[in-house]
Amino acid sequence: MSELESPPRSSHSDRGFFGQPFALANLFGVEMWERFSFYGMQGILIYYLYYSAADGGLGISEAAAVSIVGAYGGTVYLSTILGAWIADRVLGSERTLFYSAVLVMCGHIALALIPGLAGVGVGLILIAVGSGGLKANATSLVGDLYAEGDERRDAGFSIFYMGINLGAFLGPLLTGWAQRNWGFHAGFGLAAVGMALGLIQYTLGRKRLGDIGTTPSNPLPRTLLWKYGAGALAAVAVALVMCVVGVITTDNLSDVVVGLTIVAAIGYFAVILSSRHITSTERSRVIAFVPMFLASAAFWSLFQQQFTVVAIYADKFLDRNLFGWDFPASWVQSINPVFIIVFAGVFAAMWTKLGPRQPSSPLKFAAGTTIMGLAFLAFLPFADGRPNGTPLLALVFILLLFTFAELFLSPVGLSLSTKLAPKAFHTQMVALFFLSVALGSSMSGTLAKYYDTANQTPYFLWVGLASIAVGLVMVLLSPWISRMMRGVH
Repeated sequence: MSELESPPRSSHSDRGFFGQPFALANLFGVEMWERFSFYGMQGILIYYLYYSAADGGLGISEAAAVSIVGAYGGTVYLSTILGAWIADRVLGSERTLFYSAVLVMCGHIALALIPGLAGVGVGLILIAVGSGGLKANATSLVGDLYAEGDERRDAGFSIFYMGINLGAFLGPLLTGWAQRNWGFHAGFGLAAVGMALGLIQYTLGRKRLGDIGTTPSNPLPRTLLWKYGAGALAAVAVALVMCVVGVITTDNLSDVVVGLTIVAAIGYFAVILSSRHITSTERSRVIAFVPMFLASAAFWSLFQQQFTVVAIYADKFLDRNLFGWDFPASWVQSINPVFIIVFAGVFAAMWTKLGPRQPSSPLKFAAGTTIMGLAFLAFLPFADGRPNGTPLLALVFILLLFTFAELFLSPVGLSLSTKLAPKAFHTQMVALFFLSVALGSSMSGTLAKYYDTANQTPYFLWVGLASIAVGLVMVLLSPWISRMMRGVH
């Protein structure tokens, strides 16, 4: 290919998409459709697991159901390690993202077509691995669109995050409607269609990225590929044996993922910090990320209970009568994305307006965990109430608090992971942030097993207070963290 025929490199001065690089529009789109399928499926998943066979479900216990959902959510983000490693060492971010999207689509097809727990197992594994690869690399590619020190970065991530939540808003509405009218497998099938649309859109716009993400940042010698492949197959075989002999069960699945995530996170931090390929400044920045990693995990262990505790609460205790019609419980999952769509732009404009005067990243993390704790305390006036008696507006207010907490922490965390990343571990640093989400997501399933529908007050009280305590600790650590970040705000 001649120089004139080469795809153009994305320019850091490009402002063709709402003042952001135009390639952001394509990444915005593929992530929107992936989130449509992801949240659409997850909006009905827990009900598919614990509803009786007469209602189209599998009839397993609620404790096992929340464990599966928590473990699945954790595995999605745990899989970002694999996706990031393949991107950095084998394929590059762009191709890894594309193949991951294909896996996600196949997973939704499996859920739609394969009945029973077999379909759940095959489908959720494919979706988890594919979503992990897609999320880490989409985020990394967004970060690559900006030069170091470009103050548009946080605003760009907020816009990208708005695309995520546009898909998250539409997914539960449409899959919940399909499930209500034609059954769970129709809802899962609609999620597959959504991911197919995202794949088509991304394929048509791939050239917009130019040469960003086309090559791995730290290529693996091809002679070692077979060793890593053999190791992966051995790990899968061990997991299958543990399931067969009963070491891993549906009841303890989230606990297993919590343990694996902790081991992976400790190992990942150790590998990066001990690497000869990072400078002393980069090492200091990684150390600064450790307390924010822990705060992020605490935040997500509450936030991801939208799909466990909040989903059960909406099914059993929420008054879902809307103008004489009972809407599907899964539609509650669309409330938070609506608020994100409304307020993401407000937060992006606020950070842009404040510029260097905006709060530091540690203080933003502190605000996120504190507000998340307040959201759980807001359940207390309605705890232990009569079935289907909680007013819809009460839950709407609680999910508004979820939204404010999320906007303080999640897009900031995504942006921060790219700003603090050592050059040799660019995409893998993004994976570390998603590991905190993995830990929190799997912990949401473990915590939810202690949620007692007959005595809800202790659960909401102590979980809320614990999150507020994490926020206060982050405030105290903020000066030290800021110094260790070495110039990154």
